[in-house]
Amino acid sequence: MRILVLGSGVVGVTSAYYLAKQGHEVTVVDRQPAAGMETSFANAGQISPGYSAPWAAPGIPIKAMKWLMMKHRPLVLWPRPEMRLWGWLAHMLANCTEDAYRRNKSRMVALAEYSRDCLRELRQETGITYDHREKGLLQLFRTQKQLDGIGEDTTVLDAYGVPYEILDPAGCVSVEPALNLVQSKVAGGLRLLGDETGDAYLFTQRLAVIAERMGVRFRYGTTIQKLLIEGERISGVLVNGGEVLRADTYVAAMGSYTPQLLKPLGIHLPVYPVKGYSLTMPIVNPDAAPVSTVMDETYKVGITRLGDRIRIGGTAELAGFSQRLRTPRRATLEHSVTDLFPQGGDVRQASFWTGLRPMTPDGTPVVGSTRYGNLYTNTGHGTLGWTMACGSGRLLADLISGRAPEISHSDLTGDRYRKEWRFHPA
Repeated sequence: MRILVLGSGVVGVTSAYYLAKQGHEVTVVDRQPAAGMETSFANAGQISPGYSAPWAAPGIPIKAMKWLMMKHRPLVLWPRPEMRLWGWLAHMLANCTEDAYRRNKSRMVALAEYSRDCLRELRQETGITYDHREKGLLQLFRTQKQLDGIGEDTTVLDAYGVPYEILDPAGCVSVEPALNLVQSKVAGGLRLLGDETGDAYLFTQRLAVIAERMGVRFRYGTTIQKLLIEGERISGVLVNGGEVLRADTYVAAMGSYTPQLLKPLGIHLPVYPVKGYSLTMPIVNPDAAPVSTVMDETYKVGITRLGDRIRIGGTAELAGFSQRLRTPRRATLEHSVTDLFPQGGDVRQASFWTGLRPMTPDGTPVVGSTRYGNLYTNTGHGTLGWTMACGSGRLLADLISGRAPEISHSDLTGDRYRKEWRFHPA
């Protein structure tokens, strides 16, 4: 079967890899000059099945108000006369119930755990390297109140058999020795033993090379303009002002830009671009740097060791498609890393980056079929695109190939929004 994958981020490239592995003739199309150049380029570096959770949770509305007032705030909202934003926020708030949180987190953990297993299998089969480590993730709490509030999360982790440890300050230092310098700032932690780290950009670039060897074609520098329809099927993709690319099946994996592509077809996906930032700085003292990933729960900042670098990622900024680098967001990342790992890296040499995370209001990605028989989606992974990429790509390939998926998938398609989503994207 001839398949066009629209988008060459980590989700698009993994989709192409698994489709090619199952014998399909695959072409990947992207406006960028190479794979992984947008949201996959400098994300936080976490492969975090155990940390997979929706932002919509009980108590979040009150927490969000507090976050908005913090000097180093993890959430930033730029008020805009944009129905799409306010509709997305309303839908997110509707998911801030215990039942919704439990349902959505269960979906996310199941896909993320499966994805981590797929990544390990892919790594064994291909020998791919990407500065990866398998040393878990430490969710670090600065206050006892934060530590006391993890019951809902551990209940879901228990239900799915996800291994974890609840640590006191000394336990946190035992797994992240550099925290010994700041132990007085640590109330405790939740260690997720099965989580990993790695450079998503390196992975995407190197998997694209592997996919090319398998026969996948990459059409870079190609602007996707619209999908063409004949009846209830997609007949082609208009690109570069006039050329039409045709295939048997089409996969929309364009991250935050996917809703714009699908809206003319009558498909309304509540995927909003939530802007994130990162710093990448060289390690100057390996013993004072993190061993793996430390998630600073107070500022929602992930601090990850990637080879000879430290990647600091975080902040949720609701500002539409703006990619302006804002100095206050850098200050938040610098504060978190210098406060917890003051001697680990040289923040003066750090590179500053921003990317648009494709977020759904319930946290769960949109993977699977659409109302058009030959059109599929693989988008809406939010902060977990790197974590869920391999599982989503494998699941999608199985669905397109007519194979029985290895995990439940009926609640991952966009159908779940048909009755709930009332504010169609502008």
